[in-house]
Amino acid sequence: MITEIGIVAGEIWHYLDGHGESLFSEVAKGIGRPLSLSLMSLGWLAREGHTLVREDGKDFRVSLRR
Repeated sequence: MITEIGIVAGEIWHYLDGHGESLFSEVAKGIGRPLSLSLMSLGWLAREGHTLVREDGKDFRVSLRR
């Protein structure tokens, strides 16, 4: 499972690199992965300091840390 989380984290990173700051719901839809796996992967990226995550209503706005 940890390998799959890492792979999806890479997909999220590439999505954000190509699209810029986005709502997390758009990112999850854009990469086509299960929401639970996408959330775990985003958490990994955030913990490692690669992304910024802030609440935006009932969603999250995410971006890469530059």
